[in-house]
Amino acid sequence: MNKGNNPHIHHANMGDNRRHEVCCEDGEYNKHTGHSIADFKKRFYVSLAFTVPILILSPVIQHLFGFFVAFPGDKFVLLAISTLVFFYGGWPFLIGAKNEIKNRTIGMMTLISLAINVAYFYGAAVVLGFPGEIFFWELATLIDIMLLGHWIEMRSVMGASMALEKLSALIPDSAHIIKEERAVEIKTIEFQDGNTILVKPGERIPTDGFVVGGESFVNESMLTGEAKPISKKLGNTVIGGSVNEDGSLQIRVEGIGEKSYLSKVIGLVRQAQASKSRTQALADKAAFYLTFIAIFAGIVTFFIWFIISGNIAFAIERMATVLVIACPHALGLAIPLVVAISTTLSAQNGLLVRNRAGFENAGKISTVVFDKTGTLTEGNFGVKNIYSVAGYDENELLRLLAGLEQNSEHPIAKAILREAKARNITIPQVNAFKAVKGRGIEGMIEGRKMVVASPGYAEDFNIKIHEELRNLEGTVIFLIVSYRENNILAGAVNLADIVRKESFEAVKKLKQQGIKVWMLTGDNETSAKSVSDALEIDGYFAGVLPDQKQEKVKELQQEGQFVAMVGDGINDAPALAQADVGIAIGSGTDVAAETADVILVNSNPEDVPLLISFGKATYGKMVQNLIWATGYNIFAIPLAAGILAGRGILLSPALGAVLMSLSTVMVAINAKSLKIKR
Repeated sequence: MNKGNNPHIHHANMGDNRRHEVCCEDGEYNKHTGHSIADFKKRFYVSLAFTVPILILSPVIQHLFGFFVAFPGDKFVLLAISTLVFFYGGWPFLIGAKNEIKNRTIGMMTLISLAINVAYFYGAAVVLGFPGEIFFWELATLIDIMLLGHWIEMRSVMGASMALEKLSALIPDSAHIIKEERAVEIKTIEFQDGNTILVKPGERIPTDGFVVGGESFVNESMLTGEAKPISKKLGNTVIGGSVNEDGSLQIRVEGIGEKSYLSKVIGLVRQAQASKSRTQALADKAAFYLTFIAIFAGIVTFFIWFIISGNIAFAIERMATVLVIACPHALGLAIPLVVAISTTLSAQNGLLVRNRAGFENAGKISTVVFDKTGTLTEGNFGVKNIYSVAGYDENELLRLLAGLEQNSEHPIAKAILREAKARNITIPQVNAFKAVKGRGIEGMIEGRKMVVASPGYAEDFNIKIHEELRNLEGTVIFLIVSYRENNILAGAVNLADIVRKESFEAVKKLKQQGIKVWMLTGDNETSAKSVSDALEIDGYFAGVLPDQKQEKVKELQQEGQFVAMVGDGINDAPALAQADVGIAIGSGTDVAAETADVILVNSNPEDVPLLISFGKATYGKMVQNLIWATGYNIFAIPLAAGILAGRGILLSPALGAVLMSLSTVMVAINAKSLKIKR
């Protein structure tokens, strides 16, 4: 089976030639508009090549390195080559500045453009007779370094996004569809809902669907972060892009195109990456004001040095250095790169971020409220305890109960049969089976009449039930055996919604983070207390109707708690919306909980502390980048202006560009160090 891009998954080619979109959210224009990574790379190398003769012909460089090159018209040759570098190498910055001014989003491209314009036109004026020094070499090296910096930046951002886009490549180009009991290979794009396909061991599952034949283990780690292969058998759902490991599966296609899991994941992550977070808004505002501060500082620097020295060339050089070194380049990259990396890592680990602000607020969470059924518990009946009476042991009691329940479709019957199967108990045959509506069932097993009775029905048999058995939590059933017209209580079983194993670890990790854990449930006090005691949580609300859950969340907020609500996204929608951070659990391919800030694909409560710790780490990286980017400018601008000139410390525009680019690289390295730790 060939691997390739599934046409059902709508995605862009994220290779070297990808061009940035013209307009971003809220009308903000991208500073790299119309230019690809390859374009910046080409302009950098061409400009770098022409920089060599510019350096050789520059008087300052000749004097510095002790050589002399001169010929008639050499200055005009120098001007011609510099003009080529100015227009070809500087074109992205000139166009970027035009777009910023046109759309009133003045920023770093305006600063760069202003710096290279000052350097070029001043140098051209000197060649044509204006008194001063030529520093075309600084113009060329400045453009080279800026092109290199932008090339590195674009590769960093694209590299983060490409990790997500690779998900779409998990879908094979073709697969085997079953037609007239034969497996025929067709292109994945031709699949229709309702088709049955065959997936052999080692092949990727080409589409979402559910198993209609066969059993196997499926590896979904690339999609959900779940490292352990998952058992798939009749009726289980599968996700397109996962790997079938050891058995053949027949799968009924359900969910193609935009309905597929991968399409939804990619759409949600793109939405999250494009959304404006509060931290990003702060960075944008800082960059905006920094631009004006830099322009003002550059103009003031020019006049001060011109007045002090009377040397216009030196004054222009100081101004150019201020404008270059103050470019809020690192500030512009500080948040978007962290956003791109964090949302991609989150998606690859089964955490789908819908609302960036909610995700960034994870570090403020002081209380997590869990819905009980299906979140902390498995969401279905399970055998909790077996109580033997009259000499029957547990397995014998379970054997007889399973024999009676094997003809019933009731949830209690399914729980009894599951437990018997788990213990490898052979189920006996039952005769004369009869269901007593609302009260129990009865039948003949091995020549004896047996009854599975509810507590109320058990009283009709005139048997004594110990007080301990009467007060068991959850649902209780009794096994009554009739022997020679005597009714004997053989034992009792209490069934309850079983607490998930992952819930214990989830609560433990949350408490280690200093977070309080509460539970909401519509169940009675006894059932709620049982789960609460088992998990050792801080508190619970029992007997809460769906429309009352929102009020309970509000009560905790009024006590000063910053609340995260974890629920299924349907009947918990009001509570999820009310919470400071809404976390929806999504089973399998259901990733469209509209009211949640974050969706847990695996429906695993252990992912809640993981989400909170990763949210804290992400926010921490954003703050670190902001501190570095703004702190750098606080020190760099006065230095560029020449505040230490009296001590012989002066920065050239080219060195200023190096320092500015270095700050950008530092921000990128810091962002890329972000990891998610399970």
